[in-house]
Amino acid sequence: MKILAAVRQGVDKPTRIMYAANMSWKPVQRILSHLVEQGLLLEVLNTDSRQSKRRYQITEKGEQVLDYFEKAKDILPLEDVYAGD
Repeated sequence: MKILAAVRQGVDKPTRIMYAANMSWKPVQRILSHLVEQGLLLEVLNTDSRQSKRRYQITEKGEQVLDYFEKAKDILPLEDVYAGD
């Protein structure tokens, strides 16, 4: 969810996504690949520069999934469950 939310907010480079999601590099790479395979993110290669640079865009399906989980989070009072600890 953090990765989709970061991309939705305009963070599009893999390293920046890693920092925004507060995750380490290898899991972020695996998750990005999985999200692309599922059609939630679109991988865009920029070939204008000397090096190919990957960037990511959220797809309509990714927007819908993120909206779904945000609505579910609003319905479920998770904060109340952990408040007593």
